[in-house]
Amino acid sequence: MVGHRREVRARVYGNVQGVGYRIWARGEATSLGLAGWVRNEADGSVTTQIAGLDEAVSAMIERLWKGPSEASVSRVDVEELAAGNAFVGFRIVA
Repeated sequence: MVGHRREVRARVYGNVQGVGYRIWARGEATSLGLAGWVRNEADGSVTTQIAGLDEAVSAMIERLWKGPSEASVSRVDVEELAAGNAFVGFRIVA
C-alpha cells in the first residue's frame, strides 16, 4: 500500500557496540527519510525505534542486518507498533 505509515522497534544482537552502529543507523535512517531513535543496551545489543513509510521501514530493517563494516549482526528481532509517535528526525539516545 503506497503511503502507508509503519512503526517498529528492532533489537539488534551480535557485535554491534563499539563499532559505530548507532551513528551508522542514524545516517541510514535519515537517508531513508525515517524518524525515531537508536540506543545501546546493557546486554550489548542495540535497540532502535523507526517510523516512516512502509517501504522505507522495510528497507531499514534489511539494512539493520548488515550494519557498518565492523559490525557482525547475529539476530534482529522486530516488533510491530501502532504507528502514532510524532518523532521529529532520528537521534541517538543514551
